[in-house]
Amino acid sequence: MGDLYALDIAGAEFSKACGGSTHPDGEACVTLARIGPGVWAVGDSKCPDAEPLRFTTAELDAAGIDPARFGLSA
Repeated sequence: MGDLYALDIAGAEFSKACGGSTHPDGEACVTLARIGPGVWAVGDSKCPDAEPLRFTTAELDAAGIDPARFGLSA
């Protein structure tokens, strides 16, 4: 698939899903955006300035992350 971190994510539209676990600063949430065919960026809503991690759809599946939970289709 190549270097996922070479993909430009400027302008990526992130969707947020919250898991119900809480943190003293509020609920813990994950953000997800499609950044290419079969490629995703995963971020932390509590650290919006941190570089999102990048995964293939197969890697998301292996981690149990379903894009449908974010209102996205794989």
